[in-house]
Order: sequence, then C-alpha cells, then structure tokens
Amino acid sequence: MKVNSDSNSTLLKFFGPNQNLVQASSPGRMDVIGGIADYSGSLVLQKSIAQKATVTITIRNYNQLHIKTLNLNSKNELYIDLDELPTDYESAKSYLKNIEGGDWASYIIGCYLVLCNEKKIKLGGLDILVQSDVPVGKGVSSSAALEVATLKALTELYKIELVGTELPRFAQMAENLVVGAPCGLMDQLASYFGNTNNLLPILCQPDVLHELVEIPENLHFFGIDSGVKHAVSGASYGEVRTAAFMGYSIIAQKLGITKKQLETSNSKELPFNGFLSNISPSKFESDFARSLNSMYGKDFIHDFGVVTDKLSVIKPDSFYNIKACTKHPIYENYRVNSFKQLLKSLSEANYEEILPILGELMYQAHESYNNCGLGNEMTDKIVSMARNYGPENGIYGAKITGGGSGGTVCLMAYGPKGLNSAKQLFVEYKKISSQENLVFFE
Repeated sequence: MKVNSDSNSTLLKFFGPNQNLVQASSPGRMDVIGGIADYSGSLVLQKSIAQKATVTITIRNYNQLHIKTLNLNSKNELYIDLDELPTDYESAKSYLKNIEGGDWASYIIGCYLVLCNEKKIKLGGLDILVQSDVPVGKGVSSSAALEVATLKALTELYKIELVGTELPRFAQMAENLVVGAPCGLMDQLASYFGNTNNLLPILCQPDVLHELVEIPENLHFFGIDSGVKHAVSGASYGEVRTAAFMGYSIIAQKLGITKKQLETSNSKELPFNGFLSNISPSKFESDFARSLNSMYGKDFIHDFGVVTDKLSVIKPDSFYNIKACTKHPIYENYRVNSFKQLLKSLSEANYEEILPILGELMYQAHESYNNCGLGNEMTDKIVSMARNYGPENGIYGAKITGGGSGGTVCLMAYGPKGLNSAKQLFVEYKKISSQENLVFFE
C-alpha cells in the first residue's frame, strides 16, 4: 500500500518529509504439522501468526541500496553500491558474507537480485526500512516473512506483475541462492497465502495449494517459544535434508534407475515422481526400509554417487542417519493427510473421540523429528508438559515446529479450559527455563 512519510515519526526520521512510500507486510507462520517433510513433497498444514514483517521503500536518487532494520542492536544500517554488487547469486552471496551487516541484509538484497535476474529487468537505488515483530530463530519463519514483504513492496513500487506462486518461489530462491539456507518452499508459500483463521494445506510438489481448512470453533493452536535459537542454515537441518535425498537415491537405484538418470531426468521421469512422500508407509517398510543404512558421506559417494537435490551437500566425513531421515517424510505425509481429514470432520459432538487422535499424530511427528536428530531437550520438555496436562485440562497435542533443533513448540488446545491451560503451561515453562523474554504465539 502507499503511505506518506509524514504519517509516522519513524518513517519521517528515515525517509525525510513529504515522501511517497510503498509499504508491505507479511506474517510469520507456525507449522502445525508437516514440517521438514516439505522438501520431500509432503502435504503440510500451516497457520499464520499475528506477528509480521513490514518493509517500506522508495526510490533513491543514488545508485545504491540504503537499508536499515529497526530490529538489531548491532550493525543495523548499511549502504550497498549497486555498481559493486555482483549480479550472479554465488558471487553476491560471497560478497555479502564479507561485509558487516550483510548477513541480515542478504534476505532483502537477495530478493532484489532475484527479481532483477529472473524478470530480466534493471532496478535502481532504493531506501528500504525494515520493521518486524516476527522473532528471529524461533522456527516461525521470520526470514520468509521478510522476503515476502520485500518482494510485495518491490513489485508494487515498480508495478511488476507476478502470478500464481511466482512471488513465494522468488523468495525461496533468494534464501537458497543468496542467503545460502537450504529451506523448502513451505515457509514462503505460507507467509504469502496463509491466514490466522485457517490452516493452509500445501502439497509441496512443489507448490500445489489446497483449499483452506477452517479451524473449528473452540480449537486453538498456540506456539510456545523454547528459548533455544533455531536456524535453517544450521548444519543439522542441512544434514537431515541431505540424508533424506540420499535415501531417495538409494531407493531409486534399487528400482533400476542409474546415477546418470538421477542427475539428468526431471522428477516426473523418476520413481514416485521424484518425491519420497509419494511412497506409502507400508510399501516403504516392505520394499525399502531394510536397504537403508546409516553411513559416512564418502561411502555413499562411492556406492551411490549422487542425489537429486541441488541444495544437498554430501560431506565425506559426516555420518548420515539415512533411514530415519528417509522415513520421516513418508510417514509425515500420511500423518498430515490423516490430520486434515479428521480435522474437517471435527464437531462438538465428536471432539472427545477425534482430538486425542489428532494429538497423537502431533506427538508422533515430534518423535520423528527427534529420530532424525532435530530434537532438543527444551522442546522435549514443553511437549512432556503438554502430555502431563492432557485432555482433562484441554491440552491434546504438541510438536516441535519448523526446522527443529530448538525454536517453537506448536500446542493444540480445546475450549476455555485448554486456553487457560496453555497460558499456564507457558508461565510454568518460563520459570523452569529462567527466561523472561519468551514469546507466546496466538
């Protein structure tokens, strides 16, 4: 939307008086169920949170990007000379890693570069102000919210039309290729298309949006911040992703696909259309599970050679838990589909029968994260507290959300009793963790 700098003291201070600005916002998201199975083609269910990122921009008379964020205590303002900024993604990533403030600014600059390169247009200098109350490192997609808000503002300012899922895909490209984080497309799609009153079902093959699922009256999904910082650029997330694609490669080669075919064929020419999540749990157990062994990267390279995922980096001396990481998206897809159908059937008459099953699916998903190596003792503590509260106190399920290894736990509660219990659980956890600055997401 268009705003004037005089309408807000913060905008006036950064942009100066009487400036016509473009402003766009996008929310963070909470992963109710589906999580790290997105890159393997699973169905996922996502819910927007109230917290959002807001990006305000206007044309700058100099050929540079002047960017400031109000959410950092360290280097929060920088100037990027566009004549010095590399236009290819890999060089831009290296350039930004070597300048102070380039880590956080790469999310914004990455969107700028992707828009220029993919739409084959030249954009000029900009003044960009970032304000966000989506907490960083909590597993609620602060990066996706920032990327989507940036692209929404840029496309409105320059009157660039993006159709379908093009904008979220550009946002993902920015994070993958310029930031260097191997995230799936789930976060960006949820930030762009989701809302707080419904769950957004996404079949991540790669970007099939299903009809929104209304959250029934009296059912609540809350997020409880563990206080343990999470980052999708961290090694564990990348290794779990890589291990899943190792598993797919082993399965495909067991079915007669050659290494060359894995490298050169498109997904539709490969078994299960290239996605682990298209394998049923029973078929996985009967035909493939016994063929998957944990191994060092160098042994996989020697025996199987390649994976289909360009973002997976096989480290020769790293040890990969291939079976658990392959099993997760296969079973998770089944859990998400079951969760969706059961949720749609929920009513006041049957909630006592349906909600415990929904909760069990969430608890199973949480344990599957742990089996992949993405658990954490503090998120486990919250889930254990949720189990102890139980249905008698209106708490039916809980699971780690997003990329795991800390972050936020999604809690499912029912009715006024569940609402009060969730808030009481949060207060108790704050005391246990000795952290006062935790976030309760509603």
